[in-house]
Parts: sequence; C-alpha cells; structure tokens
Amino acid sequence: MMDQIEIRSPKTEAEWKKYDDFRWEILRKPLNIPHIPLKDDLEDRSYHFMAITSSKEIVACGRLHMNNSEEAQIRYMGVSKNRRRMGLGSLIVDRLENQAKVLGASIITLNARNVALNFYKSQGYEAIEPYQSDTNIPHTRMEKFLT
Repeated sequence: MMDQIEIRSPKTEAEWKKYDDFRWEILRKPLNIPHIPLKDDLEDRSYHFMAITSSKEIVACGRLHMNNSEEAQIRYMGVSKNRRRMGLGSLIVDRLENQAKVLGASIITLNARNVALNFYKSQGYEAIEPYQSDTNIPHTRMEKFLT
C-alpha cells in the first residue's frame, strides 16, 4: 500500500531544508557534484512544489518561474528512484502547469535531460533544440503551449 501523497510547497524551515537536500540528492549527487544548495537568483520568485508522503518523506519535486509575462519555465524536476513510473512526475508537472496558467503564461519551456524526453513528450512537450547544461549531461530544450 502506497503512502498518501500530498503535492504542495514546503512550509517550514525544516521542510525547506529537506526539499533543498532532496533536489541535490536526486539531481546532483549521482553526478558527483558537491552538496551545495541548488539555487539560482530566481529561487525567491519561483513556485516550488514537492510530493510528500504521510510519513513526511519527499519523493518528488519541481520548480516554476516566469521568464517573461508569457513564458514560464520548469526547473529542478526530480522523482525518487524507487518511486518512478507511479505518476508522481505527472502530478508535479500538472501542478506547475496550473501555477503557470494562474500567472498568465501561455507557454512553458524546460531543459530536459535526454533520459527524460519520453516522459515530457507524454506530458505534451515538444523537443525544440539541444541544450548545453552546466552538468555536461545531454539535455533538450522543450516547450508546451498552455490552453
């Protein structure tokens, strides 16, 4: 039986720390990148969502920020290795897209690791062009028009 999952933003300082640690654990630790918080100058203007179990374990995350008044961007998407292919990534993307619509975005972009291309295609995203990431992992810029 799977835990109940809630999709929401971190609320407390302790949850924010767990959320930051989870982002690093999923996205950077496997690349042997030192544990420095994954933050950029858009953190405070972004919308952060996580999938958290009833036992308070974070199992997925994603962030949305606006690039301009029409375009939103998804970053830092991740799902725990043992929780993949259970719909958690789709729940996070759905929440991020709904937030983008609330903010008036008509298009969402993201830079997907090539291993995640099929996932994003299943969510309605279209591959646009290769993207050079600072991680040296092959990425592709993708976009989706919101309706």
